Amino acid sequence: MDTRIKNLREDNDLTQKEISKFLNISQVAYSYYELNKRNIPIELLCKLADYYNTSVDYLLYRTNESKPYPK
Repeated sequence: MDTRIKNLREDNDLTQKEISKFLNISQVAYSYYELNKRNIPIELLCKLADYYNTSVDYLLYRTNESKPYPK
């Protein structure tokens, strides 16, 4: 099963290496998050939600609404 972080990355034509550099982690660590082999720390989830202009709830499949919450 694909994860939302993988789908968002691919939809934005980004590589795992580019996103892992943004998150300041290794590409291998990021790939484990995409494959659901490792849980993503909340700090990284927040950074990804901000980067993709969405909500953490969307990344975690708690909602299908991709629009971010109002600030």
